[in-house]
Amino acid sequence: MDYRVDGQAAYVLHARPYRDTSLLLDCFTLEHGKVSLVARGARRPGSRSRSSIQAFVPLQLSWSGRSELKTLGQAEAAAPPVFLQGRALLCGLYLNELLQRLLQPIDPHPRLYVYYQYALNELLSGQDIEGALRTFERHLLSEIGYALELSDLDAQAVYFLRPEGGLQSVTVPRDSERPRCFGGQQLLAIGEDDYSEPHTRRAAKRLMRLALDQMLGGKALRSRELFQRPAVPAGMVAGHS
Repeated sequence: MDYRVDGQAAYVLHARPYRDTSLLLDCFTLEHGKVSLVARGARRPGSRSRSSIQAFVPLQLSWSGRSELKTLGQAEAAAPPVFLQGRALLCGLYLNELLQRLLQPIDPHPRLYVYYQYALNELLSGQDIEGALRTFERHLLSEIGYALELSDLDAQAVYFLRPEGGLQSVTVPRDSERPRCFGGQQLLAIGEDDYSEPHTRRAAKRLMRLALDQMLGGKALRSRELFQRPAVPAGMVAGHS
Protein backbone atom coordinates (compact mmCIF):
# COMPACT_ATOMS: atom_id res chain seq x y z
CA MET A 1 0.00 0.00 0.00
CA ASP A 2 1.35 3.42 -0.97
CA TYR A 3 2.18 5.93 1.74
CA ARG A 4 0.39 9.21 0.98
CA VAL A 5 0.73 12.72 2.41
CA ASP A 6 -1.60 15.58 1.51
CA GLY A 7 -1.37 19.35 2.00
CA GLN A 8 2.10 19.47 3.59
CA ALA A 9 3.73 22.87 4.10
CA ALA A 10 7.09 22.86 2.32
CA TYR A 11 9.84 24.68 0.46
CA VAL A 12 11.97 23.44 -2.43
CA LEU A 13 15.64 23.27 -1.45
CA HIS A 14 17.06 21.94 -4.70
CA ALA A 15 15.74 20.86 -8.10
CA ARG A 16 17.49 19.10 -10.96
CA PRO A 17 16.36 17.64 -14.29
CA TYR A 18 15.24 14.03 -14.35
CA ARG A 19 14.76 12.09 -17.57
CA ASP A 20 13.13 14.04 -20.41
CA THR A 21 10.42 16.10 -18.72
CA SER A 22 10.63 15.59 -14.96
CA LEU A 23 12.43 17.08 -11.95
CA LEU A 24 14.02 15.57 -8.87
CA LEU A 25 13.26 17.72 -5.83
CA ASP A 26 14.72 17.94 -2.35
CA CYS A 27 12.12 19.66 -0.18
CA PHE A 28 12.06 20.85 3.42
CA THR A 29 8.66 20.10 4.94
CA LEU A 30 7.06 21.13 8.20
CA GLU A 31 6.12 17.68 9.51
CA HIS A 32 8.37 15.27 7.61
CA GLY A 33 11.70 17.10 7.38
CA LYS A 34 13.67 16.61 4.17
CA VAL A 35 11.77 14.70 1.50
CA SER A 36 12.97 13.68 -1.99
CA LEU A 37 10.32 13.78 -4.70
CA VAL A 38 10.07 13.17 -8.42
CA ALA A 39 7.85 15.72 -10.15
CA ARG A 40 6.77 13.91 -13.28
CA GLY A 41 6.27 16.13 -16.33
CA ALA A 42 7.17 19.27 -14.38
CA ARG A 43 9.48 20.52 -17.16
CA ARG A 44 6.79 20.40 -19.84
CA PRO A 45 5.71 23.87 -21.02
CA GLY A 46 2.11 23.27 -20.01
CA SER A 47 2.84 21.86 -16.55
CA ARG A 48 0.56 23.35 -13.88
CA SER A 49 3.19 22.95 -11.16
CA ARG A 50 6.14 24.33 -13.14
CA SER A 51 5.80 27.93 -11.91
CA SER A 52 5.33 26.87 -8.28
CA ILE A 53 8.29 24.51 -7.97
CA GLN A 54 10.86 27.18 -7.23
CA ALA A 55 13.10 27.97 -4.29
CA PHE A 56 11.69 30.28 -1.59
CA VAL A 57 8.04 29.72 -2.61
CA PRO A 58 5.86 28.59 0.35
CA LEU A 59 4.13 25.46 -0.94
CA GLN A 60 1.45 22.96 -0.10
CA LEU A 61 2.62 19.57 -1.40
CA SER A 62 1.05 16.15 -1.75
CA TRP A 63 3.05 13.00 -2.47
CA SER A 64 2.87 9.23 -2.38
CA GLY A 65 5.15 6.19 -2.61
CA ARG A 66 6.76 3.43 -0.57
CA SER A 67 10.43 4.08 -1.41
CA GLU A 68 12.59 6.94 -0.14
CA LEU A 69 11.98 8.75 -3.45
CA LYS A 70 8.33 9.76 -3.42
CA THR A 71 6.15 10.86 -6.33
CA LEU A 72 4.84 14.41 -6.22
CA GLY A 73 1.09 14.71 -6.57
CA GLN A 74 0.06 18.34 -6.27
CA ALA A 75 2.16 21.45 -5.68
CA GLU A 76 0.37 24.70 -4.97
CA ALA A 77 1.76 28.02 -3.79
CA ALA A 78 0.49 28.74 -0.27
CA ALA A 79 1.66 32.37 -0.26
CA PRO A 80 3.45 34.79 -2.58
CA PRO A 81 7.07 33.80 -3.31
CA VAL A 82 9.95 35.45 -1.47
CA PHE A 83 11.86 37.36 -4.15
CA LEU A 84 15.48 37.51 -3.04
CA GLN A 85 18.12 39.45 -4.93
CA GLY A 86 21.85 40.05 -4.74
CA ARG A 87 23.49 39.12 -1.45
CA ALA A 88 20.15 38.04 0.04
CA LEU A 89 19.71 35.51 -2.78
CA LEU A 90 23.18 34.08 -2.17
CA CYS A 91 22.37 33.75 1.53
CA GLY A 92 19.09 32.00 0.70
CA LEU A 93 20.93 29.51 -1.51
CA TYR A 94 23.38 28.97 1.36
CA LEU A 95 20.56 28.16 3.79
CA ASN A 96 19.04 25.72 1.30
CA GLU A 97 22.34 23.95 0.72
CA LEU A 98 22.94 23.57 4.46
CA LEU A 99 19.54 21.94 4.90
CA GLN A 100 20.00 19.72 1.87
CA ARG A 101 23.44 18.55 3.00
CA LEU A 102 22.93 18.21 6.75
CA LEU A 103 19.38 16.94 7.26
CA GLN A 104 18.60 13.23 7.19
CA PRO A 105 15.63 12.07 5.07
CA ILE A 106 12.22 11.96 6.74
CA ASP A 107 13.54 13.39 10.03
CA PRO A 108 11.08 16.07 11.24
CA HIS A 109 12.37 19.41 12.50
CA PRO A 110 9.29 21.64 12.90
CA ARG A 111 11.11 24.21 15.06
CA LEU A 112 13.87 24.53 12.47
CA TYR A 113 11.21 25.01 9.79
CA VAL A 114 9.98 28.07 11.69
CA TYR A 115 13.54 29.43 11.95
CA TYR A 116 13.97 28.89 8.21
CA GLN A 117 10.86 31.00 7.55
CA TYR A 118 12.19 33.65 9.94
CA ALA A 119 15.53 33.71 8.12
CA LEU A 120 13.85 34.10 4.72
CA ASN A 121 11.77 37.01 6.02
CA GLU A 122 14.89 38.69 7.38
CA LEU A 123 16.69 38.17 4.07
CA LEU A 124 13.74 39.79 2.30
CA SER A 125 13.69 42.80 4.61
CA GLY A 126 17.48 43.18 4.45
CA GLN A 127 17.63 44.73 7.93
CA ASP A 128 19.77 42.14 9.74
CA ILE A 129 20.90 39.49 7.28
CA GLU A 130 24.01 38.53 9.24
CA GLY A 131 22.12 38.12 12.50
CA ALA A 132 19.48 35.99 10.77
CA LEU A 133 22.14 33.70 9.30
CA ARG A 134 23.90 33.19 12.62
CA THR A 135 20.60 32.53 14.42
CA PHE A 136 19.57 29.95 11.84
CA GLU A 137 22.99 28.26 11.85
CA ARG A 138 22.99 27.93 15.63
CA HIS A 139 19.55 26.35 15.72
CA LEU A 140 20.36 24.08 12.78
CA LEU A 141 23.42 22.78 14.63
CA SER A 142 21.30 22.16 17.72
CA GLU A 143 18.67 20.26 15.72
CA ILE A 144 21.21 17.91 14.12
CA GLY A 145 22.91 17.04 17.39
CA TYR A 146 25.74 19.60 17.61
CA ALA A 147 24.28 21.90 20.22
CA LEU A 148 26.73 24.52 21.45
CA GLU A 149 26.36 24.98 25.20
CA LEU A 150 26.56 28.75 25.48
CA SER A 151 25.08 29.40 28.92
CA ASP A 152 26.70 29.34 32.36
CA LEU A 153 29.99 30.56 30.91
CA ASP A 154 32.44 32.99 32.51
CA ALA A 155 32.24 36.26 30.56
CA GLN A 156 35.91 36.97 31.35
CA ALA A 157 37.23 33.55 30.34
CA VAL A 158 38.55 32.25 27.04
CA TYR A 159 37.11 29.07 25.56
CA PHE A 160 38.54 26.62 23.02
CA LEU A 161 36.20 24.87 20.58
CA ARG A 162 37.40 21.27 20.54
CA PRO A 163 37.52 19.61 17.09
CA GLU A 164 35.27 16.83 18.37
CA GLY A 165 32.81 19.40 19.72
CA GLY A 166 32.26 21.23 22.98
CA LEU A 167 33.93 24.22 24.60
CA GLN A 168 36.85 24.02 27.02
CA SER A 169 38.12 26.88 29.19
CA VAL A 170 41.78 27.70 28.57
CA THR A 171 44.07 29.99 30.57
CA VAL A 172 46.78 30.72 27.99
CA PRO A 173 45.89 29.33 24.57
CA ARG A 174 48.68 28.02 22.37
CA ASP A 175 49.20 29.75 19.03
CA SER A 176 47.77 26.73 17.23
CA GLU A 177 44.60 26.97 19.35
CA ARG A 178 43.88 30.66 18.82
CA PRO A 179 41.79 30.25 15.63
CA ARG A 180 39.40 28.10 17.68
CA CYS A 181 39.31 30.34 20.78
CA PHE A 182 36.46 32.67 21.78
CA GLY A 183 35.76 35.11 24.57
CA GLY A 184 33.13 34.14 27.10
CA GLN A 185 31.30 37.45 26.71
CA GLN A 186 30.85 36.90 22.96
CA LEU A 187 29.74 33.29 23.48
CA LEU A 188 27.08 34.36 25.99
CA ALA A 189 25.76 36.92 23.50
CA ILE A 190 25.68 34.30 20.74
CA GLY A 191 23.70 32.02 23.05
CA GLU A 192 21.07 34.77 23.30
CA ASP A 193 21.13 35.42 19.53
CA ASP A 194 22.33 38.95 20.33
CA TYR A 195 24.46 40.15 17.44
CA SER A 196 24.27 43.86 18.14
CA GLU A 197 28.02 44.18 18.72
CA PRO A 198 30.47 43.92 15.78
CA HIS A 199 32.93 41.76 17.73
CA THR A 200 30.11 39.32 18.55
CA ARG A 201 29.19 39.10 14.86
CA ARG A 202 32.77 38.33 13.93
CA ALA A 203 33.10 35.70 16.65
CA ALA A 204 29.77 34.12 15.71
CA LYS A 205 30.67 33.85 12.04
CA ARG A 206 33.96 32.14 12.90
CA LEU A 207 32.31 29.83 15.47
CA MET A 208 29.52 28.74 13.13
CA ARG A 209 31.94 28.19 10.26
CA LEU A 210 34.10 25.89 12.40
CA ALA A 211 31.12 23.94 13.73
CA LEU A 212 29.42 23.59 10.35
CA ASP A 213 32.64 22.53 8.63
CA GLN A 214 32.93 19.79 11.24
CA MET A 215 29.43 18.55 10.42
CA LEU A 216 30.07 18.81 6.68
CA GLY A 217 33.19 16.70 6.97
CA GLY A 218 35.31 19.45 5.46
CA LYS A 219 33.44 19.30 2.12
CA ALA A 220 33.04 22.70 0.47
CA LEU A 221 29.66 24.35 0.00
CA ARG A 222 28.91 25.42 -3.55
CA SER A 223 26.90 28.38 -2.27
CA ARG A 224 29.94 29.76 -0.44
CA GLU A 225 31.85 29.76 -3.72
CA LEU A 226 29.14 31.96 -5.27
CA PHE A 227 30.01 34.73 -2.80
CA GLN A 228 33.39 35.02 -4.53
CA ARG A 229 31.83 35.70 -7.93
CA PRO A 230 31.20 39.27 -9.12
CA ALA A 231 27.45 38.89 -9.62
CA VAL A 232 24.57 36.44 -9.38
CA PRO A 233 22.99 35.50 -12.73
CA ALA A 234 19.51 37.01 -13.08
CA GLY A 235 16.74 34.60 -12.23
CA MET A 236 19.05 32.07 -10.61
CA VAL A 237 17.37 29.70 -8.18
CA ALA A 238 18.71 26.73 -6.26
CA GLY A 239 19.25 23.69 -8.39
CA HIS A 240 18.16 25.20 -11.72
CA SER A 241 21.58 25.39 -13.33
